[in-house]
Amino acid sequence: MRQATGDTRPGIVLAMLLLVYICNFVDRQILAILAAPIQRDLLLDDAQMGLLGGVAFALLYATCGVPLSALADRTGRARVIGWSLVVWSACTALCAAAQGFWHIFLARLGVGVGEAGGVAPSYALIGEYFPSHQRARALAIYSLGIPIGSAAGVLAGGTIAALVDWRLAFMVVGAVGLVLAPVFMRLVRDRPAAARVAPTSLRRTAGLLVRRRSFWLLSLAQALASMAGYGIVFWLPSVLQRSFGLDLLGSAQFFAGLLLLGGIAGVLGGGWLGDRLGRRDRAWHAWLPGMAFLLSAPLFAAGIVSGNWRAAFALFLVPQALSYFWMGPILSAVQHLVAAAERSMASALFLLVNNLLGLAGGTWALGLLADRLRPLYGDDALRHAMLWSLLFYLAAGLLLLAGGRWIRQDWMPEPAPQAG
Repeated sequence: MRQATGDTRPGIVLAMLLLVYICNFVDRQILAILAAPIQRDLLLDDAQMGLLGGVAFALLYATCGVPLSALADRTGRARVIGWSLVVWSACTALCAAAQGFWHIFLARLGVGVGEAGGVAPSYALIGEYFPSHQRARALAIYSLGIPIGSAAGVLAGGTIAALVDWRLAFMVVGAVGLVLAPVFMRLVRDRPAAARVAPTSLRRTAGLLVRRRSFWLLSLAQALASMAGYGIVFWLPSVLQRSFGLDLLGSAQFFAGLLLLGGIAGVLGGGWLGDRLGRRDRAWHAWLPGMAFLLSAPLFAAGIVSGNWRAAFALFLVPQALSYFWMGPILSAVQHLVAAAERSMASALFLLVNNLLGLAGGTWALGLLADRLRPLYGDDALRHAMLWSLLFYLAAGLLLLAGGRWIRQDWMPEPAPQAG
């Protein structure tokens, strides 16, 4: 393994991790734009579709993340990321063969298992290559995979489905990941200095984090925000078709533009501000996303109740950006709650709480609520359910504003650099 030198090697590693993360969210979010044709062909209701978008993916994505992160800390983070990419891409392609609910449910479980080994080790690998004062920005650049991947998945999936069918869309995006995997595994390696740090046990890391109020603050607040955020991201294309009159291709273009413009601005803005304000006071790692969540809720509501899709797009842009402000600051803070050898495990435990509540619960609960509201509101039931979900943003914002001081108390100083 070669030692990283200068800025070139960290830049290559970050670029490759970004490409893998883009594939991650292409495969994860393509289901949202394909929901309408899948529901029509497989005869699924909103609650079942919510299970596919949330529980089917999040159940094993969240729980397998912990053992896979422990494996990554012990055997090599880059290796685990590369093989995880192979697994989730293959399972995405398998969704094309689904003939009913349980077929596609099991394939989405496989996507979740694969993606469980990608994110937390990537956070830790970035922690190896980038010093503390650059970490929020590096994590923010990595997190661009979320809006770019989501937008690409929505646009590619919607276009392919509109021109051919939804099954081909799954096959194409799965194939892209399978081509990228060997390139990633050849170019990206763990740093030798990091490999010499003995990893610690899950029990020790979990015991340490359980005693840290800041960990629960960050995890529970972000889980609440994710219940709103994942629900909106998954169901907005369906709302655009049911309540705003857009067709499949039109809703794909609307949503892709929203994710790309708002998401990139929010991720980069949050990372830059997180580093800048966090140097003055570490509590800003909670205060900044807390303020962003509080502002985003009423702005999202205005877009949801607006009269036409053009007004909705303009109204959604700012809260879409604000909803991404958390990534750089909160992910950086989690990295600083433990020692370097425990970063994959800490990130996995954070994602476990976040995804079991936020990803699994939000998408399904919003779909279930829409089914219950349908006798009252008809096709607008999903729009009303989305309005109720914004309460989770308000709760998350208040929790973060109240608890920023605990981050100051629990923050672990950066260790001195080790000689080559």
